[in-house]
Amino acid sequence: MEVKTLYWVLFNVFVLLMLALDLGVFNRKAHEVKMKEALIWSGVWVALALTFNLGLYYYYTPPEGYTSAESALQFLTGYVIEKSLSVDNIFVFVLIFSFFKVPAIYQHKVLFWGIIGALVMRAIFIFAGVALINHFAWIIYVFGAFLIFTGIKLVTQKDKEIHPERNPVLKLFKRFFRVTENYAGGNFFTRLNNRLVATPLFVVLIMVETTDLIFAVDSIPAILAVTQDPFIVYSSNVFAILGLRSLYFALAGLVKLFHYLHYGLAAILVLVGIKMILNHYYAAKIISTELSLVLIVLILAASVVASIIKPKVQAV
Repeated sequence: MEVKTLYWVLFNVFVLLMLALDLGVFNRKAHEVKMKEALIWSGVWVALALTFNLGLYYYYTPPEGYTSAESALQFLTGYVIEKSLSVDNIFVFVLIFSFFKVPAIYQHKVLFWGIIGALVMRAIFIFAGVALINHFAWIIYVFGAFLIFTGIKLVTQKDKEIHPERNPVLKLFKRFFRVTENYAGGNFFTRLNNRLVATPLFVVLIMVETTDLIFAVDSIPAILAVTQDPFIVYSSNVFAILGLRSLYFALAGLVKLFHYLHYGLAAILVLVGIKMILNHYYAAKIISTELSLVLIVLILAASVVASIIKPKVQAV
């Protein structure tokens, strides 16, 4: 078997194994995920990502023109970018679960299946993005400009709100499928008068999936600014997504405290957009991966510290 194919096979077997353990062993019974459990699992996913990163450094065979050390650094930078952008997802998930009053005991199930869909969508986006760059080099400028535009928009936009009635996927689904008013335990579907109908829990799943699809439009170009190696882009995305559920339960109650974080995320998007354009235009590493990683960490730290030093004033 070709070495690169072996990387893909082994990595996806690992992902499937972890998902099977998650659903079939550790979360076999629906339960409310407490802070302690969430923090432990967050630590586990970060440790696995860093271990994988170390494995890349010693054993990965990178594309021609790169070293394994450079690929490992690209993975770490991409992972930090995706992990930081996922905090924005968490804030929206909090709004979705609050709007639909999803019982805490079923939130993990929604996020689990939501992440399965996210993995598939991200893989499609990644391969499409890499293919576009390989066939149309000028598309890099489009991706870079889009990231800069998105960063600026993130600063200027008002507080996020949830409007299910505006979701086109949800509107289309409701045209062909009836939805019950009440939850039916942890079921996505139930029978009503001998007719299969969807429950509000499935509606929440649709909202989560479409939300992640929207975020993927921002995050995939962001990591493509770091590397166009499909395996590095994919693996860093997957590790960030797999750790998203535990991160949600760990930060759901705290995310509102970091009110300056979206400014930091905006700055990161602008930074990687500029990096993408300059490095391609000059055909050189004007902004190196090492510098990008340092700047991203400093920006995140500054936005978190600023949020702590100057708390948001609550309206009376």
